Amino acid sequence: MSVSDASRRCVGILAGGGPLPGQVAAAAAAQGRDVFIVAFQDFAEPAVVEPWPHAYVRLAAAGTILSELRKHDCGDIVLIGPVRRPSFRDLRPDTEGARILARLGRALFAGDDGLLGSLVRILGEEGFTVRGAHEFLSQSLGRKGSLGRHEPDGMALSDIERGVEVVRELGKLDIGQGCVVQNGVVLAVEAMEGTDAMLKRAGQCRQPGEGGVLIKLCKPGQERRADMPTIGPRTIEEAAQAGLVGIAFEAGATLLTDPKACIVAADKAGLFLFGV
Repeated sequence: MSVSDASRRCVGILAGGGPLPGQVAAAAAAQGRDVFIVAFQDFAEPAVVEPWPHAYVRLAAAGTILSELRKHDCGDIVLIGPVRRPSFRDLRPDTEGARILARLGRALFAGDDGLLGSLVRILGEEGFTVRGAHEFLSQSLGRKGSLGRHEPDGMALSDIERGVEVVRELGKLDIGQGCVVQNGVVLAVEAMEGTDAMLKRAGQCRQPGEGGVLIKLCKPGQERRADMPTIGPRTIEEAAQAGLVGIAFEAGATLLTDPKACIVAADKAGLFLFGV
């Protein structure tokens, strides 16, 4: 029987950091699916993965990763949770990892979406079916409009429009998924440092007066099974500390790690959460 046989019910989760790997595991188990987590060393959080069958594996140990997935009869695969891209020197691939790296070719040095898209393709060639986390966490997808008590005013809506233009251009170049705009001025754009670091930088660049909006969107043509934009309570805390008035996200294409907690945090901080 091949790994792609539909009768194989185990969901393999390739887990980086944050709470989402555990949420995907719980959602899959609630569907009656078996679950096995490949937890990337130095990235996955023990409290999140250890309630489930799991193994800790180095990021570049592709042979071990594939062996664990096959040993536990995994067919569907979910890639979820942030992982910092290591330098080539730090990868130390095993034999299978070196073969995978060779197959990645130039994509290894591309932006995140180019690399993740190639990884999805290779996992498919190895006989697995890559599923998006949103296929298991549909209740965590941000919806259109305001999620909490606060609404964007006219200036904020203008900043959102400007931010959408900026992030779309960033996305075409496979650079990042977000930016911060205040009164029409782009304070910061997201690159490999991630959203939290960008928000700290935006706070340092903030102009006098009110305003400032974080905008997060999928990149045009993005591989949504591997790198969907994510917002959590910490994002909202960082946005508040940066002096922003709200967060705009792509409705139906952004995961909220804890929707209720995000809304509570936004309401408490006086920020809007707005799906566009």
